[in-house]
Amino acid sequence: MKVSDIDYSFLLEEIVSIAISASDEIMSVYAADFAVRSKQDRSPVTDADTRANTVILQSLERLTPDIPILSEESATIDYSVRRCWNRYWLVDPLDGTREFIKRNGEFTVNIALIESHQVTLGVVVAPVQKLVYLGHVAKGRAEKWSFRDWFGTRGRIIPATLRPRSLNEQNIVLLTSRSHVGVALEKAISNYKGVYPGVQTMEVGSSLKLCLLADGQADLYPKLGKTSEWDIAAGQAILQAAGGVVLNQDCCPLRYNTKPSLLNPNFIAVSDPKYDWRNNAPYFF
Repeated sequence: MKVSDIDYSFLLEEIVSIAISASDEIMSVYAADFAVRSKQDRSPVTDADTRANTVILQSLERLTPDIPILSEESATIDYSVRRCWNRYWLVDPLDGTREFIKRNGEFTVNIALIESHQVTLGVVVAPVQKLVYLGHVAKGRAEKWSFRDWFGTRGRIIPATLRPRSLNEQNIVLLTSRSHVGVALEKAISNYKGVYPGVQTMEVGSSLKLCLLADGQADLYPKLGKTSEWDIAAGQAILQAAGGVVLNQDCCPLRYNTKPSLLNPNFIAVSDPKYDWRNNAPYFF
């Protein structure tokens, strides 16, 4: 497929199939004993990461040979090159490697299409739960499918349309990372609880946090600390397509490939963009 001939609906269908194929590779490793290695930044990596990465890269190169790819497991492309990209794939073949190693099931495959520094399409697959989340931002299409329905009786199945919930200050569900919290976030959570007595916290691994926001199961996910662009792009596409938003500390939507570093700024993902977060999340903005 050439860039000039892009059919976004077709692309979305193809990306889902690619992500599920990658999840099959991941689960074959998950079912056996596996070794854990350390990358240069000391983060863990397994054969599941590399095998899923190979499947995704080879498949995307066949599908869209004119669109470059940036993946966590092959992120050596210099900014002098990628700064010229108006459109590219952003991939995390196994988001939540620590959760994979702990065998708690909270890991995902993330594939996103970035155009003009913004998310356009996103697919998140949860291999253990056998769930597909997808988002087409421009069309406001955000859906959740089971593997069975996606591949089985799709002609007769109505997918779960994702709709974030409106915020109720008396009953706020705040999501945090299962493996990365930190002192600053712990303090912020404590402060939130002081302002909103009804705050409940829920620990969740990987980009599932953004999917839960899109699915109306939580209200906000503040992130103070290190994340990379591939960690959240697909989830952001799904959340935005559903009606939520991911904001930086200037209260602007998060953008991609705007600087040499691939690290995200601090951000807050919210289900209800109509709520006055700037004045009511004082421990973030």
